Amino acid sequence: MNERFGNEFARVIKNMFSLTYSLNQKAGKVGLTGEVKLMSEKRQLKKIEQRKVLRSTDMDLRFKYKISETPGAEKIMLCFQCGTCTADCPIARFSESYRPRKLMRMTQLGLKERVLSSDVIWLCAACFTCVDRCPQDVGISSVLRALRNLAVKEGYMPRVYRDLAANILKTGYAYRISELRLKKRKEQELPALPKANLASIGKLSKITGFSKLVETEGEKSARS
Repeated sequence: MNERFGNEFARVIKNMFSLTYSLNQKAGKVGLTGEVKLMSEKRQLKKIEQRKVLRSTDMDLRFKYKISETPGAEKIMLCFQCGTCTADCPIARFSESYRPRKLMRMTQLGLKERVLSSDVIWLCAACFTCVDRCPQDVGISSVLRALRNLAVKEGYMPRVYRDLAANILKTGYAYRISELRLKKRKEQELPALPKANLASIGKLSKITGFSKLVETEGEKSARS
């Protein structure tokens, strides 16, 4: 199996460099010196980032206990870093940055700022593969949900989710539906889309504080 993997890996690398060489020829730049140098610089930067020193001031020792208070995330301290979650995660197969095991460890160490401000906590597909395979029954997907909820409360929310939430408050739908699309539905004799009760949505979002969470900086300034 190792030999087969090695041959496959060599073939992929060969194809990558062949493609780069072909593109360079078309651009009038024969050779791979520039590309190799750029790849080397990226590796060095990645190594520097990985070796970044942790200081005691970076750690919030209460953070893991706060997360463990969330239903479903009570067993965060039981994670012993076996790596099963990352090995089986379908997202980790295609992402170099998403590593559930690493996120669990960062949470245990109390690296609150780094975890909550990271975009990778939003990559979880909630497929529960990690939950099914975890030998400690940590409930990793629930831990990630707790991290995302806390991130939103702390002001960390990716723009795409903020936009989707704003659309729900304004139209009742996550995506804005154009008049052209509504016209085409009518032409094709499709049933009309149900109208959202915006008054109820607005009232509920106000009571729960959801509307304040999705406010942009401009809206906050205008309100103040």
